[in-house]
Amino acid sequence: MRFPNGWVGGAALVAGPVLLLVGTLLRSPFHFFFPDQLKAVAAHPALMQAAYTAFLAGHVVMWAAVAFLVHRIGANRWAAWGGVLVTVGLFGRTFHAGVDHAAFSATKHRGVAEATELVAQGYGDLHLFSYLAFTIAFGWYVLAFGAYRGGLGRVRSVALATMGLLPLGVLKGAEIVSVIGTIGLCVALVPLGVQVLREQPRPTRKNVLTAVPVALGLGALAVLSTMG
Repeated sequence: MRFPNGWVGGAALVAGPVLLLVGTLLRSPFHFFFPDQLKAVAAHPALMQAAYTAFLAGHVVMWAAVAFLVHRIGANRWAAWGGVLVTVGLFGRTFHAGVDHAAFSATKHRGVAEATELVAQGYGDLHLFSYLAFTIAFGWYVLAFGAYRGGLGRVRSVALATMGLLPLGVLKGAEIVSVIGTIGLCVALVPLGVQVLREQPRPTRKNVLTAVPVALGLGALAVLSTMG
């Protein structure tokens, strides 16, 4: 069996870009750099938490979308390398999201001024993803060229490449290029995801009956995970 399969890959091709766009739009009203992001967290905690959570969830889901896309377009050399680079970049974004969460927590418990000072002091500290930061943007250009070579089409390949415009780093807000990039990702991948889902065989009654207890079990495990 192929992994991710058509259901997982198709759903990821739709959900990943949409989550990234939602997260980008939710934080777009606030200034880009981290002091203003932390002020926004203090003033609009629920909105900013939703924005950053959607953005993180989108990047987590995108691993399956990227893996499926590379298989779909034939895994030519450019697509394969692009898939590797983009996936490493997704790990980098996820690492940044952990730092974002810590800064949000510091803002909640210690106030904006102290949280801002804490982030400022450690902003340039080196870590593994300091050396791999180039993958976050560069990977999308390589993958887009591979996708073009693999038959995705000129327009959608260029749209895919616009993801490389997104700013990278900790506590980065949204600029116009962020909106362009996430809309471009939707243009590139959402129609393909819908097409893939339509190609899948209809779920049988057994599949549906099996999925319900599995979903409930996973939900219970998710709740239990928060208690550890």
